[in-house]
Amino acid sequence: MSAAETSGAHLTDAQRLDWLRLIRTDSIGPQTFRALINRFGGAAAAIEAAPRLAAQKGRSLAIADLDACKREMDALAAMGARLVAMGEPEYPAALRAIHAPPPLISVLGDVAALLRPMVAVIGSRNASAAGLAFTERVVRDLAAAGFVIASGLARGVDARAHQASIGMGTVAALAGGLDRVYPPEHAGLAQDICARGALITEMPLGWEPRGRDFPRRNRIVAGLALGTLVIEASRGSGSLITAKYAADEGREIFAVPGSPLDPRAEGTNGLLRDGATLCTRAEDVLNVLLPMAQTDAPPQLPLFREAEGAQAAAEPLWDELDLFYEVSVPTTVAGLAFDEPARPAPSPSPLAAPAPREALSGAALRAHVEGLLGPSPVGLDDLVRAAGAPVGEVRSVLLELELEGRLERHGGGLVSLAPKT
Repeated sequence: MSAAETSGAHLTDAQRLDWLRLIRTDSIGPQTFRALINRFGGAAAAIEAAPRLAAQKGRSLAIADLDACKREMDALAAMGARLVAMGEPEYPAALRAIHAPPPLISVLGDVAALLRPMVAVIGSRNASAAGLAFTERVVRDLAAAGFVIASGLARGVDARAHQASIGMGTVAALAGGLDRVYPPEHAGLAQDICARGALITEMPLGWEPRGRDFPRRNRIVAGLALGTLVIEASRGSGSLITAKYAADEGREIFAVPGSPLDPRAEGTNGLLRDGATLCTRAEDVLNVLLPMAQTDAPPQLPLFREAEGAQAAAEPLWDELDLFYEVSVPTTVAGLAFDEPARPAPSPSPLAAPAPREALSGAALRAHVEGLLGPSPVGLDDLVRAAGAPVGEVRSVLLELELEGRLERHGGGLVSLAPKT
């Protein structure tokens, strides 16, 4: 076996290409990749042996096209990205320690951000204004304490977590290729992240994310971080999938409590009931994670020393060929449906700036503002910022809601939705 493929040294270009061909082969996922390298001593030997091994089981296996993989490597280099292999010095130590780490990750931006301790901050895509305001406040304090913020670039809490930590360090894990940012309106945000942080993905360039790809991304978000903070999550939220992955890997789970009247707090309150650490301020996270960040890196699984045929503890998310063991693919994770179904929207160019967002007005603005409100009081400034609308128009919506008995006003200029009677 090549020393470079097992010792943590950098791969040669030829070895990196072999790794890419092997992991881009249909029916080979992280578990099968590890088993093949373990059996045959390197990617080149595995490429030669895998089709023969599959044929012995009455299956066919076509290794990924050499020229196509060369083009992918060239295209990544042209956009300023690079492939980092598991075991190389730039590969995040915490990610390598999970049960099914991606053998290769594509990275665009500041690779050094991957080497700093991280905390994952996730939550509802349909976040409340209060939830977004808390996200910004806690993220700024976590980043100021030296943590890189990891999240999934989704709408709502994820996007606000990235925005609040730009300039201090943030990493976004993508469900598709680096040139297929999802949702597409976050292409500009993705471009900003690359200045002081990084985008990472295990998927090839040009890959449009599908339903199954979002839990794959979620496991990476959880795997990057020493702990995961969930700010808002409904009962069926994909954020709970991320929290499950984090718990399965022995990582810390933090949850922000919410009103039992707000469906967006049902998942986080459930996490607290199940033993997650309560978080009402950044210090609740820092008191737990700072001592961990100041010690050595998380314990790592041996790079290629698993017993052949061993199943990873995590639920499989790949159609892996049963070269050594059978791997099935579920349609749900932990009883939860896959996160945010993909809606293909090809990007005209890598990280192209999105079209300007159409201003909301009338009934659409009212529905948007009402959706941002909840049982928890929120200030007008935070509500206006979350709504992205002029303050006068937001005030008009609030007046309408108040006249209908749908709004409650609190001291200090705070407002909330009135409980239904």
